[in-house]
Amino acid sequence: MRRRTIFLLVLIVVVGLIVAAGVCLTHNGLSARAQPSALETSIAAVMRMLAMPSSARDAKNPVTNTPEVQREARWHFADHCAICHGNDGSGETPMGRGMYPKPPDLRAAQTQERSDGEIFWIIENGVRLTGMPAFGASGQHGNSEDSWKLVHFIRHLPSLTTEERIEMEKYNPKGPKDLKEEQEEKDFLSGAPEKPGAQPEHHHH
Repeated sequence: MRRRTIFLLVLIVVVGLIVAAGVCLTHNGLSARAQPSALETSIAAVMRMLAMPSSARDAKNPVTNTPEVQREARWHFADHCAICHGNDGSGETPMGRGMYPKPPDLRAAQTQERSDGEIFWIIENGVRLTGMPAFGASGQHGNSEDSWKLVHFIRHLPSLTTEERIEMEKYNPKGPKDLKEEQEEKDFLSGAPEKPGAQPEHHHH
């Protein structure tokens, strides 16, 4: 009976995906700027539910939530996750706005009502057909303990303070332009000689 139920669910999802793909291509083409339809969002939620083991949803966070854990997770999030999700978890970043589907607002009920185990599973395994990678498999989050710490931080996002957000900016990845400006500022403050090729100042008599 259970096998038949699963088969029917999978069949519904497959048919729904075909319909959603048709609607998407008809209205939006292949643009990543489009917003997913309600049908696509619902199907994605069902697919995620089917893919996630029930044992994962019921998993409890083994890491105790302390100020030190929050601080480590805050720095880690700023370095690895904020490029898409933003330091505040809103998803309103240049990278996030260009993705399809766009990153969810991690402060909203859609994420906050998930169990700790669900959030952990998504961090570790990623979400197919989105920009969310499997950090557990890639080793980018070090080990599972780092992912559990991030779960605590994600829970804290709705009450993130301005001071914490500003502190996180120091740990955001920097582009070539930012790095160049930082180096020029350091050279100026240390009194380093002007680099060759710099245009000399002209004095008019």
